[in-house]
Amino acid sequence: MRVLVTGAAGFIGSTLVKKLLDRGDQVVGIDNLNDYYDVSLKEARLGRLTEKTTFQFMQMDIADRAALAKLFKESAFDVVVNLAAQAGVRYSIENPAAYIDANLVGFGNILEGCRHSGVGHLVYASSSSVYGSNEDLPFSEKDNVDHPISLYAASKKANELMAHAYAHLYGLPTTGLRFFTVYGPWGRPDMALFKFTRGILDGTPIPVFNNGQMVRDFTYIDDIVEGVMRVIDRPAAKSESRGQPDRSRSAPWRVYNIGNSHRVQLMDYISALEKALDQKAVLDLMPMQDGDVPATEADVSALGEDFGYRPSIQVDEGIQRFVDWYRAYYGA
Repeated sequence: MRVLVTGAAGFIGSTLVKKLLDRGDQVVGIDNLNDYYDVSLKEARLGRLTEKTTFQFMQMDIADRAALAKLFKESAFDVVVNLAAQAGVRYSIENPAAYIDANLVGFGNILEGCRHSGVGHLVYASSSSVYGSNEDLPFSEKDNVDHPISLYAASKKANELMAHAYAHLYGLPTTGLRFFTVYGPWGRPDMALFKFTRGILDGTPIPVFNNGQMVRDFTYIDDIVEGVMRVIDRPAAKSESRGQPDRSRSAPWRVYNIGNSHRVQLMDYISALEKALDQKAVLDLMPMQDGDVPATEADVSALGEDFGYRPSIQVDEGIQRFVDWYRAYYGA
């Protein structure tokens, strides 16, 4: 199978590309290699992939309409996995233009490329952030998601709506995956686990928002990629109805939660990290950040029923694996 993966130098993207290559797929990966975080980490992720002759990397921004159209015109892809996006809830308050360009304009360009080149299946990253101010746990795909509390969340909800329009109008099979707090080796430095690990090892206070009264559905990277791989191989069909609204039966469109399906207290997460590092954390207790939510938990029963998705890595094991990677990579 020939697959285009956008955001190929990213955390999830690079791990997915490696899995696809290992099973024998041909992969074209694109990434703009922006400096939102350490570019050398992105380059190191790519270094694990470029030794494969079945992988081709191109530095490209999905917001560049002409470049992306040229790629689709010159290449034939069976599947497109769009993981390129401007990530981060808090950064969307500081730099909203980056989210407009990547998450809206860029996604629109992806949809157009898939439409005009006859792509058989578009799989794309949504986010648990779409649940916004919802309070009932676990979050279900049937829940109302019309009240985002950050531009990042709004952009991901917009992606789901845009995908539905293209699925309905042009018969483009699309599957959106709402990721829940992905962590693990080769992760993003702007995320909590990375920041906490660095702070604990340096002996500096780590920022703990909402005074530690946070709950998250932490999902290990290998479980995420396993789920994505299962979804890639079976395009959406019109007869299916997963996600909101049920009227999507008229279009080959689906949306699924993909998470660990266990709520974990943030302070327990920090305790597990202290144990893995054999070092105590100095806590900097802070109020809730704008755009953030106090709790998330995924109902993954739909993904389990349709694809046999069964996450298996729990927090203690996942954190230990991350710490082992971090120490080896940074010599810490």
